[in-house]
Amino acid sequence: MIGDGGEDRGERAADARTGADTGAPPPGPAAATGTAARLQKLFEGHRLTPTQRRIAHCMVRRAADAPFLSSVELAELAGVSQPSVTRFAVALGFDGYPALRKHLREVAPTPAARGTGTYNEYQQAVQAEIDNLRHLAAVLADPGPVVRAGRLFAASRPLPVLGLRAATAQAAGFAYFARKVHPDVRLLDEGGTMLTDRIDAAVQAGASTLLCFALPRHPREVVDALAYAHEAGLTVVTVADSAFAPVARHTDLLLPAAVGTGLAFDTACAPMLLGRVLLEAMCDALPDAQARLEEFDVKAAERGLFVE
Repeated sequence: MIGDGGEDRGERAADARTGADTGAPPPGPAAATGTAARLQKLFEGHRLTPTQRRIAHCMVRRAADAPFLSSVELAELAGVSQPSVTRFAVALGFDGYPALRKHLREVAPTPAARGTGTYNEYQQAVQAEIDNLRHLAAVLADPGPVVRAGRLFAASRPLPVLGLRAATAQAAGFAYFARKVHPDVRLLDEGGTMLTDRIDAAVQAGASTLLCFALPRHPREVVDALAYAHEAGLTVVTVADSAFAPVARHTDLLLPAAVGTGLAFDTACAPMLLGRVLLEAMCDALPDAQARLEEFDVKAAERGLFVE
């Protein structure tokens, strides 16, 4: 067993031999997004412990830095012990953390391939979001999870939709449009002691599924609310920034959509678009969805709701 710091010394020696710390520019936001996608792909299919999931989530969130962090640095960022990082690498099939980090460096974009040198910081943020959307498009090549979610939403009467703090806008946007085709959508956008009461009320009214939008930073009360919803018998579907987000352990069906981190506040184009895709899947599962939309259009025209 390698003691605390032993592996880190070996990593630093390897850096000296390979010239890894030569002052090369750090990856830009677009490159970081590509690295995040590769990390999530690497982690998929492995049964990880809660501590290992925490490390995985930290690496996805710090994708730009992940290939260059020592095991001690990663342990500090994730709030775990250095041996836990070593065991995490072994769980992924590597001989140890240096082998995992070597792999990440080999697949990381090179500075010449990043293509962001002529972009200012605002353009880089946009490019990062474009990469997020490309990754989402690749994930949707398998429509099965989204189709399953749409059927669960259609069958749940009522359908509670949870989103707090940064995720409030995503939940509210979904609920606004869902109400046009679903007979009973209940937006849960306020925390506090009333949140569990509202979950109880939804269950008593016949709800079978809860949709949650969970974005960084993840509020503790969202994690607690999903645990409570599970105990109450609800199937939990969550749109989160990572498959290794803290909400994962209380989720039956997790649909990841990365957020952009290049600006002072995260950007969430991919989670928003995934919400619209889920709406489409729900409409496909609701036999009267089209009739409801047409009825709304007729009434909107009669009332002069919109300016043509």
